[in-house]
Amino acid sequence: MTRAPSSRYPWLLIGLLWVVAFLNAADRNILIAVLPQLKAQFGLTDTELALLGSLFFWVYAIGAFVAGRVGDSVRRTRVILLGLIFWSVATGASSLANGFAILLAMRGLVAVGESAYYPTATALIGDWHAPAMRSRALSIHQTAVFAGAGLGAVATGFIADRLSWHAPFVLFGGIGLLHALVLSRTLRDAPIRHTAADAGKPAEPIGIVLGIPPAVMLCFVFALGTGAATGVTFWAPFYVHKVLGMNLAGSALVGSATINIAGFLSVPLGGLLADTLAKRSAVGRFVTLAIGLGLAGLLLLPLLGARTAAQIGLVLVATSVAKGLFDGCIYAAMQDVVPPHARGTAVGMMTMIGFFGAGMAPLLVARIGDAAGMGAGIVAMAALYALGVVLLLATMGSSRRAVRANEQAIAWQDH
Repeated sequence: MTRAPSSRYPWLLIGLLWVVAFLNAADRNILIAVLPQLKAQFGLTDTELALLGSLFFWVYAIGAFVAGRVGDSVRRTRVILLGLIFWSVATGASSLANGFAILLAMRGLVAVGESAYYPTATALIGDWHAPAMRSRALSIHQTAVFAGAGLGAVATGFIADRLSWHAPFVLFGGIGLLHALVLSRTLRDAPIRHTAADAGKPAEPIGIVLGIPPAVMLCFVFALGTGAATGVTFWAPFYVHKVLGMNLAGSALVGSATINIAGFLSVPLGGLLADTLAKRSAVGRFVTLAIGLGLAGLLLLPLLGARTAAQIGLVLVATSVAKGLFDGCIYAAMQDVVPPHARGTAVGMMTMIGFFGAGMAPLLVARIGDAAGMGAGIVAMAALYALGVVLLLATMGSSRRAVRANEQAIAWQDH
């Protein structure tokens, strides 16, 4: 018989999942940090490099939708654990690639495993944390994405410069398997499962989400925001390496660590701001989303005039701080309008649509870069941020009604 978790478990859960989210982000960003080595060794074009990133997002998109739906029907902890094991093995196996085709295949397998994590993890956190603290809990968890992407990229660049591009894949894959052992003994589902049967609402979760217009809107806003951010983060280290001639570690520091350190620091501020505004208005979290995307677009524009490492780094920090406000409350905003027993499906659907958009962004930047220069391609992502703001503002009324309807339908219970 499973021992009942303590009252401190909701925050212990954040710590346990923080490490998983860190590895999730670090493992997917290994490839970004070694793009110059892969380009040189295998003679790849910029479009082929972009395809390595795009395929990951497209496979991840489909997998996240499936995993989110499964996570609303089975033990969420089991989905998380199996996903971690699968992608860690695939990450380690990526070191064996001897050409573009194998790299592409391994990238797809990593995406399959990683896609199981986020929809299920955010739903599990929502099960354990009440609405008043939910944005902050989710935003603390979200900091791991930036820590993993930033530190993972820098560590990868450092290791690859001294050993080879193969070594980081083996190292991070092994760390993931070790943490899976820890999770197998410590991860717990919520004492009271918020499933369709528990809620007395046997409707299919997919239908529930599609029947909530603001939830669908958030899926497309997430696609625009994630697509823009991916276009920047995928190509920024390569851009720094090309323009400034820095080595892999230096390029990762300026082009990746800056972005992720800024996000790491600002995501909790986004969660705090969202929780604060949500106390004053039903759409407080939606307002925070609009503020974050709007500022992210504006602050990206000066990149075209940046000529030094300090200038490029400053622009990337500024736009990433703003994007962090968005990241700090997007999942909580979705949970504001979707009932508990459909949250995994909702985040899976949002991730699917968002990551299809993210998969297109590296290719879009590459195409614009071929015609007008890589800097112009990256700055063009500001237009996607702007479209996201327009969508949020245009649907604010329906979002307010959906939040209030969801609040009335749910009898919250203190875990």
